[in-house]
Amino acid sequence: MKRVWIHLAILGGLCFLNAPAVLAGNSTPQAGDRLPEFVLPVPQDASQAAYLGVSGESFQISDISGAVVIIEIMSMYCPHCQREAPRINSFYDKIESDAALKGKVKIIGIGIGNSAFEINFFRKKYAVPFPLFPDADFAIHKQIGEVRTPFFLGVHLTGPDKGRVFYSQLGGPDDALAFLEKLLESAGL
Repeated sequence: MKRVWIHLAILGGLCFLNAPAVLAGNSTPQAGDRLPEFVLPVPQDASQAAYLGVSGESFQISDISGAVVIIEIMSMYCPHCQREAPRINSFYDKIESDAALKGKVKIIGIGIGNSAFEINFFRKKYAVPFPLFPDADFAIHKQIGEVRTPFFLGVHLTGPDKGRVFYSQLGGPDDALAFLEKLLESAGL
């Protein structure tokens, strides 16, 4: 009987420690959910700001021009993110080289726990052509359920589903073209 009480006490303690995350509602956005609102700085590089269709000091995801945005949650220290960087670059290239998709499908990366310096280092080392944003204080990471990396979210930017997630998945693509087809099907494009 004493052993049962010990197990219950441990279980209760674990539930208590996890309560703030549950009470705060910090769960990972799933297909059909609204993406939590967060603010990103407008890229200083004019071509990247133009790619996103944003201006001023800051913007929200819903301000990006296009039909959908693919958000890669990554970290420069993640070995999977480093390994997949060329495939994600290829994914971006396939979008930009397709006249039917260019301007409609955008991609950004958010580096959790990464400073602007670290993001720029990753961008240069892996020749990342799309905008990357730092999340040095893990604020965005907390809002999206503290996911592991790389994690991909697809979000509608127009219509009645504006701001709604259509794709939510841990792990990147083995094949950029197959990944693109899967995302386009999930988005209804």
